[in-house]
Amino acid sequence: MTYKTVGLIGKTSHSLTHESLDAVIEFLRERNCIILLEEQIAGEFNGPDLHAASLVDIGKRADLAIVVGGDGNMIGAARVLASFNVAVVGVNRGNLGFLTDISPDDIHPQLTKLFAGESVLEQRFLLEVEVYRDNVLQSASSAVNEVVLHHGKVAHMMEFEVLIDDHFVFSQRSDGLIIATPTGSTAYSLSAGGPILMPKLDALTLVPMFPHTLSSRPIVVDANSTVSMRVSKVNSANLQVSCDSHIVLPVLPGDEIRVRKNPNKLSLLHPQGYSYFNVLRNKLGWGSKLY
Repeated sequence: MTYKTVGLIGKTSHSLTHESLDAVIEFLRERNCIILLEEQIAGEFNGPDLHAASLVDIGKRADLAIVVGGDGNMIGAARVLASFNVAVVGVNRGNLGFLTDISPDDIHPQLTKLFAGESVLEQRFLLEVEVYRDNVLQSASSAVNEVVLHHGKVAHMMEFEVLIDDHFVFSQRSDGLIIATPTGSTAYSLSAGGPILMPKLDALTLVPMFPHTLSSRPIVVDANSTVSMRVSKVNSANLQVSCDSHIVLPVLPGDEIRVRKNPNKLSLLHPQGYSYFNVLRNKLGWGSKLY
């Protein structure tokens, strides 16, 4: 595979991240690539072959985008890059690194394999969320991992009802609800007791947050459904919808939040030999094979 124009994204506040970006730039220079540095980090590096660019510009112009950092950096970039036909690969400088496959110790050999076509391309779907007030759209955003309806105050219950494709499912008093993609099933949803979904599953998980009933359990639904959350008017005004913990949309009592699959997909590039179950074993500390 030939990647002529490559975008670099990351945060240089960590010295080791800067070190990894230097290694990637050196690799790309050896291959005479056009290098687009995301504008927030462009000032940290010098060279006439380094061009500052926005995430949108990288999406429009790059054949490949390399994100150096943790899953949070990848998710922030993914919400923009998913709108463009650009492959994205991550160098892990975070904690868990479910989405950033390349080890900082193996940048050169792993990128060499990717540029030789020894890679696996995987597409992950995103969510889009809209907040309506009296059937009038108030705000909208997208999410890679999850959409979370919650109270603005910590440990504060709220009342809402959930519908799937306009069919009433349940009403609930709880701290909120997590709607997660398969990608997000190993993130916030997992810590709330939700199931792990294989990335290829076309499904969503609905995970209640501290529900005020023992019968409330996470459920898995078709990802092509529209999930609606109608907030009761008895709630206080301090309500929110969070997208990947990055973007917050305000919600008022009586509002309706609609969540559906985003038409755009994130194209994740993995090194050849990538195994989702191997990632789970390594990141979650699962046991090794007995035989």
